[in-house]
Amino acid sequence: MSVIKKLFWLYVYGSMHVGASVLALILMTNHMFHIPFNWAVAVFGFCGTMFSYNFMKYDGLFRVKKTAGRRVKFVVFLSTLALIAAGVSFLFLERITQITAIVFLVLTALYTVPFFPNTKNLRNWSGVKIYIVAFCWAGITTVVPILNAHAPINSDIFLKFTQRFMLVIMLILIFEIIDLKEDDPHLKTIPQQIGVRRTKILNLIFLVPFFFLEFLKIHVDYRQIAANLIMVITTALFTVYATPQRPKYYTLFWVESIPIFWLGLVLLISSLC
Repeated sequence: MSVIKKLFWLYVYGSMHVGASVLALILMTNHMFHIPFNWAVAVFGFCGTMFSYNFMKYDGLFRVKKTAGRRVKFVVFLSTLALIAAGVSFLFLERITQITAIVFLVLTALYTVPFFPNTKNLRNWSGVKIYIVAFCWAGITTVVPILNAHAPINSDIFLKFTQRFMLVIMLILIFEIIDLKEDDPHLKTIPQQIGVRRTKILNLIFLVPFFFLEFLKIHVDYRQIAANLIMVITTALFTVYATPQRPKYYTLFWVESIPIFWLGLVLLISSLC
């Protein structure tokens, strides 16, 4: 394997890409609500996401199998550094932000680890996974930066939270289509219950309220609407062409890139108009 391929594998399977997606949404919140960049929020969002996703992916490997290859061990090492960085940045957050972050941390822990004997974690509860992940993403990328900046709470923030919640659900549905052949039937994912075709239709339907929520804002920004329209079309195309036969990178890299692409669109259109 070439050096570039190894680095790309590390970037994707080490959850740095998903961390970058969360960071992109945090930066978009800063842009939309005119919040100055805060390094602690940025580091906490990126490193906290990286550690959380790697913990979810590799915790069972070490607790059950007790073996791992060199690449996975290196991912665990980077995850440890990410945990330390997230912990340090947490200390620099405002008190109200710390309390809020702890709530999302508890949800993540419940999602991953069974705390009591003979019980399942939330990840294995039928139908719960998609909502827990969407809620945590929406909270980290909207609530955390807003609270830390002491920005005024208004209806626009609730609209953005709802949009982020819907966006993550739509992205997860694409993931679930790709993972259909590998997912445990007991998870009862949406594609397992209603089929791939209906899941795609459901995703396309979700895109409609997601787009039109922008028009309910107190101050409608047509530059944002233009960026949203392009992002909605892009997400629709990824939905239409999603099949269980697609390679993993279809979702792990390309679909996961949608928030980064969205931020790039917003910044580009804002700079041109």
